[in-house]
Amino acid sequence: MIRMVKVGVAAAVLAAGIATTPAMAQDSMKQDSIKQDSMKHDEMAKTLYTGKFHGKVHPTEGRATVYQQADGKLLLRLTGFKTSNGPDVHVILAATKDASDDANFLKSNTERLELGKLKGNEGDQNYEVPAGTDLSKFTTVSIYCERFNANFGAAPLEKF
Repeated sequence: MIRMVKVGVAAAVLAAGIATTPAMAQDSMKQDSIKQDSMKHDEMAKTLYTGKFHGKVHPTEGRATVYQQADGKLLLRLTGFKTSNGPDVHVILAATKDASDDANFLKSNTERLELGKLKGNEGDQNYEVPAGTDLSKFTTVSIYCERFNANFGAAPLEKF
């Protein structure tokens, strides 16, 4: 009987200790999450093109939208964005109707315009589109892993 009481007390002390210990993050499973990029709420910004992401090699979701700001500059904004983590991942504009056809998209003769390294695999983020970019030609946003020549996901853009 005394032994059972000691075991019960020890179990209660152990449970109380676990309950007050802060949870530890798993280092091997860290997500490449970013601080949310904000876009100044500018009523003069005009939506030009938009499209929803679909996954290719990895599940990818969210929306890509190209805005023309009051000063004339173009901005690509990813919202509700989520994809897999990966090495050397970039945001590109591709001169293709949709990047669903890997046989054509991954060919070196498909014209691409680099917008920068992916800032994070989750969250809203902004990328400047170079002045003079022909958005009637570059009609797909791709999340592209250069190391493995892999298209994680794409968003075909349509006029808004």
